[in-house]
Amino acid sequence: MALRHLLAVAVAALALDVAAASGGSAALGVNYGQVADNLPSPQAAAVLLRALNASKVKLYDADARVLSAFAGSGVDFTVGLPDNMVPRLASDPSAAAAWVRANILPHLPATSITAVTVGNEVLTGSDATMLRSLLPAMQSLHAALAACNLTSRVAVTTAHSLAVLSSSFPPSSASFRRDLLPYITPLLAFLAKTGSPFLVNAYPYFAYKADPGTVDLDYVLFEPSAAAVVDSATGLRYGNMLHAQVDAVRTAICAADYGRAVEIRVSETGWPSQGDGDEAGATPQNAARYNGNLMRLVAQGKGTPAAPGEPLQVYVFALFNEDQKPGPASERHYGLFKPDGTPAYDVGVKAPTIKGLKGSGNGDGGGSGNGTDSGVGMVVGEGPAGTDGFAVGPGGLYTISDATRKVRRWRWTESLVAMAAVLAMVSWS
Repeated sequence: MALRHLLAVAVAALALDVAAASGGSAALGVNYGQVADNLPSPQAAAVLLRALNASKVKLYDADARVLSAFAGSGVDFTVGLPDNMVPRLASDPSAAAAWVRANILPHLPATSITAVTVGNEVLTGSDATMLRSLLPAMQSLHAALAACNLTSRVAVTTAHSLAVLSSSFPPSSASFRRDLLPYITPLLAFLAKTGSPFLVNAYPYFAYKADPGTVDLDYVLFEPSAAAVVDSATGLRYGNMLHAQVDAVRTAICAADYGRAVEIRVSETGWPSQGDGDEAGATPQNAARYNGNLMRLVAQGKGTPAAPGEPLQVYVFALFNEDQKPGPASERHYGLFKPDGTPAYDVGVKAPTIKGLKGSGNGDGGGSGNGTDSGVGMVVGEGPAGTDGFAVGPGGLYTISDATRKVRRWRWTESLVAMAAVLAMVSWS
């Protein structure tokens, strides 16, 4: 029965793959954090991601094991440059070139890397050196990618907490914090010039946790029965809080005169399935409702009320529960899956159980700071080998030609077709 179940998932994944290839639904993104000591191998994680039909994955480092495991899969990766490396890139352009050689070039074109995030929630931290270093580090990394003719393929950006806003409700009145404008304004100019997205970590859960007596649970969980909130200044009706948060960011960007030249993506959002006694709403039922409804919303390809024609790209946080994350209990229970590969709760996805593959987690690296309402960015640990990420890799320039830009998907398709054939034989027997 276990074999039949696994093969059935493979057939379903193949069907989803075909649908995605034909433009059937919007792409789902998933954050793959590894602050744990009990996670399955990247190869096992790949099976679960295929069951989710996730074609976009976001890492908090550039873990070579993960990137190699997904070679030829067709999955688009966003990789991360840790916080503790930002000042070095800002002060030493050669450091950016070395990082690209060690962490990007070895994986292209077999693995599709489409973006690099420089730090995580840096602008809402308290380190003045980090604030000053963020944009120069991004510019340095972009220059290093340009030297390899990769800027048309790999965007350079950074993720922000909603705490960059001075206010977020109603969406039409939102603006960036005055103290951050000297940093955000030139950063927006960089994003607009390079065609890179503005990433925001948005968690309606935090609003509900802070005031469960006032915030409508159905509204934050995308339930159709929720009463819409109307922005009186624009007349726009919001059926869920996430869309209101994204349009608040949109308003703030427009107020800074960059408007629609900068795409907004939700780089993190999710709901915990367990929490401490004072963490209202952190239950498996609410997590299932939030992420299940979110996935359906993404599949519809709809935008926000202020930009209905622009499908919103969303990265769910996170693939696994991470047992070594600090903070309240909720921080360790954002995963769609438990470390053994079983679903943490039912979101309507039938996935295989992955057993016997524990202990390959990256406990000292690949940090995943899912934006907390404290506004302090988590410092991501060093690479899985214990290095600072600047090990010398293959030298020289790397150019991706038109012929090699298409990432091959045959490995996945061939394997799934083979498993489908086996399933047919098992059924007849």
